[in-house]
Amino acid sequence: MLKAQDPAPDFELPTADMSMVRLSDFAGRKNLVLYFYPKDDTPGCTMEAMEFSELAEEFAALDTMILGVSRDTCISHAAFRDKYGLSVELVADVDGEACDAYGVMQKKNVNGQERLGIQRSTFIVDKSGRIRHALYGVTPKGHAEEVLTLVRGL
Repeated sequence: MLKAQDPAPDFELPTADMSMVRLSDFAGRKNLVLYFYPKDDTPGCTMEAMEFSELAEEFAALDTMILGVSRDTCISHAAFRDKYGLSVELVADVDGEACDAYGVMQKKNVNGQERLGIQRSTFIVDKSGRIRHALYGVTPKGHAEEVLTLVRGL
């Protein structure tokens, strides 16, 4: 598991609009909130994305970009974004490389079957590319406000 002061693992992932985004895009310019969630258009994930979207301007005022990451496709992300009017950028980690690098893949028991899935987790990365906060196993309701409080403390 990653922890505070670890260098954030690099990534290169496509957005819902199929443009590429990299960790290095933010170096020296912006802090980054990287939140991993299990699946587009499910109740908890929708709540979390909507709460982050509602606070997007406050994050922007603190030089902070928000990226939501799941293993859904760009097309799924675009439909999810458009359905709920989300303002956060959603990126597709279909192959799970970023999920593995950030240690968010966990075994889950679903309908009596064990399988790997994303553990809802958030990482706050400062402008120098260091993880300032690593939050694993978070609860969606109120999480965006909690993260905003942590970003204010950077």
